[in-house]
Amino acid sequence: MPETASTGARPTILLDCDPGHDDAIAIVVAARHTELVGITTVAGNAPLDSTTHNALVIRDLLGVDVPIHSGAAGPLVGEPKFAGHIHGESGLDGADLPTPSTPLDGTDAVNFIIDMCRSTQELWLVPIGPLTNIALALRTAPDIAHRIAGISLMGGGTFGNRSSTAEFNIWADPEAAHVVFSSGVRIVMAGLDVTHQFTATPDRIAAIRSTGGLLGTTLADLLTFFSAKYGELHDDGALIGGAIHDPLAVMALSHPHLFERVARHVVVETRGEYTRGMTVIDQRKVTGRQTPNCEVLTSVDAAAAFDVVLEAITHFTAPD
Repeated sequence: MPETASTGARPTILLDCDPGHDDAIAIVVAARHTELVGITTVAGNAPLDSTTHNALVIRDLLGVDVPIHSGAAGPLVGEPKFAGHIHGESGLDGADLPTPSTPLDGTDAVNFIIDMCRSTQELWLVPIGPLTNIALALRTAPDIAHRIAGISLMGGGTFGNRSSTAEFNIWADPEAAHVVFSSGVRIVMAGLDVTHQFTATPDRIAAIRSTGGLLGTTLADLLTFFSAKYGELHDDGALIGGAIHDPLAVMALSHPHLFERVARHVVVETRGEYTRGMTVIDQRKVTGRQTPNCEVLTSVDAAAAFDVVLEAITHFTAPD
């Protein structure tokens, strides 16, 4: 369990993201419940210019002074892959978004990540998109692996959503994921097994809308679109509402008591014809298994986690 749980301190994090409807919720939670030292963007749910634009929009809606730096426009190997089938072409379809009023702080996310890792005590990297920026930072500056508190990521699982075995964030850049999982850094993994337990049900969307103001209305509209897409793409009754994946990687640090987790050894498949992008989680009970390199989240108190989200939205909606 992260040490911040026992001390009650707010974790210090750098959020690496590809907004993305669930990324937007993660940014809200991070801005409310962590010491958020920066946001970096990566291509993933949409092209880099869109994910960066979306991050700027959410920052403006929250009114927070957090630097945003754009990063990798594609994976380490091959062409970029996007998720318009879930998030729409913009990455945040479904709401009438305002035009950003604050400028981008920089376009070199990798060196920003490196600088923050070297200058910030007990920093957690929280990547909730493809792991390209994080892998590039680790490759460029291997020393940061020993300087940070750890990496809490959204990705992977025992099943997939872009293939039968691969979750989108890992599938979009398996080589980068391999770099991260083999880095020796402490890793907390919020995979599909846990994130599919946390969904944007109609009642939850209504509660967000009832907070009032531009932020609540915008997020409710976004999640309505997002959940409708999930409904179109899944068997009837498979999920009630879209899976709100990304904030769980933040709450694993800020509210660790909401989760159960197990220590596992995890590797990323980069070559399999049917399994490229798979997180291979060693769940064997044999004594000869490899030493765990990852804390895998297995369950979440979804009702309590949603209360955290709702409180964060209300905080940024309520007048001073």
